[in-house]
Amino acid sequence: MTSLEICAGAGGLAMGLEAAGFDPVALIENNRHACATLKANRLGWRVLEMDLLGFVAQEHPYTYDVDLLSAGLPRVKSLAAVRRAEDLHERKLLEAAVWLTTEVRPRAVLIENVPALVNDGAFAELREFVGAELEHLGYVLHWRMLNACDFGLAQDRKMGLLVAMEAESAARFRWPEPSRAPAPTAGAVLWKSMAARGWRDAVTWAARADRLAPAIVGGSERRGGADLGPTGTKNAWARMGINGGGIGDEVPDADYRWDPDGAVKDLPKLTVEQVAILQGFPPQWMLQGGKTARYRQLGHATPPPVAQALGERVAAALSPLGGASS
Repeated sequence: MTSLEICAGAGGLAMGLEAAGFDPVALIENNRHACATLKANRLGWRVLEMDLLGFVAQEHPYTYDVDLLSAGLPRVKSLAAVRRAEDLHERKLLEAAVWLTTEVRPRAVLIENVPALVNDGAFAELREFVGAELEHLGYVLHWRMLNACDFGLAQDRKMGLLVAMEAESAARFRWPEPSRAPAPTAGAVLWKSMAARGWRDAVTWAARADRLAPAIVGGSERRGGADLGPTGTKNAWARMGINGGGIGDEVPDADYRWDPDGAVKDLPKLTVEQVAILQGFPPQWMLQGGKTARYRQLGHATPPPVAQALGERVAAALSPLGGASS
């Protein structure tokens, strides 16, 4: 099946959809580092480095009638949370994704965004806009919130999702079921990397980090550096023995002295490679750019295992042989 990916980022969504059987005819992304990542990992992908707001499908007729239009859009803010004119950019991208549907007319649409978009009153007007535009085209909308921890990831990452399909396919669509196995802890998935340079307390650290990691966030492309999130998130990381104030260059070595209850600034930091593990990216996926650029690509990405689970259900619903069971 074919797909058109918009706001493709580091390729987490596209990678998972590829595993589910979707071949992208094009991937649209305006961040040069993310475009370099996509090109470095998939030589056959057509990567268009441009702003979605400037994309005109008529100039790219190969995008018409794809099976799936997929979008891991930047996180929208409610109007009450908007503080700057630039904060409206994310909402404009969501609107552009919907309008692009009217041009491309895919068989299905998949959009990932903030969980509040699914049912929070602060986003009611956005849901009404999306519903009015897509239902007018004959699509049936399915809204759902999923959590990455239900798909084998050691991260409490809630995602707001929209799947829209033509009526016949929509009747066959079922959301992916959570894994029956309990989610691993952050310590369980990271201790081997923590011990890679001989750190003697890696196992002890892992026992302290015996819970899900907070959601990885990329932060704004327009301001700020690379850190693990707002104050509450940094405090949660500190309780797990991690300094969330930045991203480290290397994991601790054999001489690193760890005081789990000492100053936060002296705690180890996660590396980009460890963040990739938490996000479900395979180690062979080559992220391009400096440390901050690579971390942000990961923080903005849809975890590939979740994308694959979604893609498999979308593909099953689009199949004339019928969809997956509930």
